[in-house]
Amino acid sequence: MSVTLELARKLADLCLEQAGRMQLKPLTVAILDATGQLKLLLRQDGTSLLRADIAQGKARGAVGLGMGSRAIYNRALEQPCFVQALNGLAGGSLVPVPGGVLIRDGAEIIGAIGITGDTSDNDEACAVHAITAAGLVADPGWDR
Repeated sequence: MSVTLELARKLADLCLEQAGRMQLKPLTVAILDATGQLKLLLRQDGTSLLRADIAQGKARGAVGLGMGSRAIYNRALEQPCFVQALNGLAGGSLVPVPGGVLIRDGAEIIGAIGITGDTSDNDEACAVHAITAAGLVADPGWDR
């Protein structure tokens, strides 16, 4: 399985529906495929200038390192120099905070969702909800 445009649209819609139920601030949702390429980017009205880059950075870190961005965040707390070096290798495009969630089909990574606009925990909750509702496995980087 791969992240098709149809799947990306479904996941983005599920994210925004959940955000509406949670009454969150305006969100930006980026969906990347397993190669780290952008499949879909949606920005709700009222999002700020850098939100598209932040959402993609959360998802890019997840795909690039094979771990949800919460795990990257925890790694940054424990080994800040290592994560800073990784971010340098990535041209400064990684955003090591929760909200970047791997999309798995079983054990296989097929892409990632990056969300920004509300708290990182709320961003992450919307991505997890969408992936699970689509019948896939969400991997936000929590300890298993």
